[in-house]
Amino acid sequence: MVHKSTDPSSKHRIAVIGVLYKIGKPNPFLSKLSQNITSLVNQESEHRHPGVIDPREIHMSCRRYYNYIGSLTVPPCTEGVVWTISKKVRTVSLDQVKLLRKAVHDHAAKNARPLQPDHRRGIQLIGP
Repeated sequence: MVHKSTDPSSKHRIAVIGVLYKIGKPNPFLSKLSQNITSLVNQESEHRHPGVIDPREIHMSCRRYYNYIGSLTVPPCTEGVVWTISKKVRTVSLDQVKLLRKAVHDHAAKNARPLQPDHRRGIQLIGP
């Protein structure tokens, strides 16, 4: 999930909450969102809206997470993004991955950028 601050004086105006997945059982949260995701497949506009999503339903029960300052992985590849990624790896079904790829229209072909220099930035593991 990408969050943007409306405060123009904020040093880091974009924050991303990331969840890592491996192929396995269907993810319950993504199952709940399947209708929202399907509606994105049929929207042609560049500014598509998936509907209202309650982020508490993700159940980020893991108290350990990675935190670093990086950039967006898609153009315009904005720098200074605060990334927070759950350490817990969850499962997602192959069908769910296929649906997500259809929703971004390019089948996620542009959903990554080449490895960038770290500029001496560290990645912190936070939690007990």
